[in-house]
Amino acid sequence: MISIGIIGFGRTGSSVCDEVIKDPDLSLSWVLRKNKSEHLFASKKLGHKTDSGKFYSQTEIDADFFSTNKVDLVIDFSNEESANFYYESIIKSGTKIVSAISHYSSGQLLFLKNLSRLNPILYSPNITLGVNWLIVASKILQKIVPNADIEIVEEHFRQKKGVSGTAMKIANHLDLDVNEHINSIRVGGVVGKHEVIFGLPSQTIRLIHESIDRAAFGRGAILGAKWLMSKNTGFYSMEDVLEDKFRTYI
Repeated sequence: MISIGIIGFGRTGSSVCDEVIKDPDLSLSWVLRKNKSEHLFASKKLGHKTDSGKFYSQTEIDADFFSTNKVDLVIDFSNEESANFYYESIIKSGTKIVSAISHYSSGQLLFLKNLSRLNPILYSPNITLGVNWLIVASKILQKIVPNADIEIVEEHFRQKKGVSGTAMKIANHLDLDVNEHINSIRVGGVVGKHEVIFGLPSQTIRLIHESIDRAAFGRGAILGAKWLMSKNTGFYSMEDVLEDKFRTYI
């Protein structure tokens, strides 16, 4: 049984908690959220009968929290500030990290890579299985049709701020200027959709991934978490997970 702590209980974080609770190989120990909750356990707030995922607010924890409440792995779905506040204490407590934060600065990424020399960190701005296959497929197709015009379209719910970190990641993998080749749409309650369009003189090829439910993020995080448990150190991405799986089954 792998013990899990989760940082963040927003729309996606709560869905991730639900998926962890339902997985028989995992145990949700605690959930760190911004504000206090009227419930003692995340499981009760999500409608489960069990007592798992005890809630803690940011104001309730101290520097020793992660060592006194040690878990095997922490999954972070909060924001980029958590790396500055918590990651060093988490890593030094001997706990592994799966981070699904949309945006990190170059300085923060360097900080994470340095920490991963002590204990492994898996970082993916979009941790769904499908979108990472989309990245792999796009890279292969670009090699096949290197002269194609390529545009990236990302659609998200109206309240999402900034350009999708996943779209930026796709652009970087394809060596595209993020300011020129990413088209953002904010409308309604769209969970998340990414499309890579390859334009050729006589045809158009579209590779699309759409998250229908936020549970997809939880399942992706769980896949990454279970894979990371076999690692002692290192800075990884979901592409590493998929490439390893690919070698196993092919």
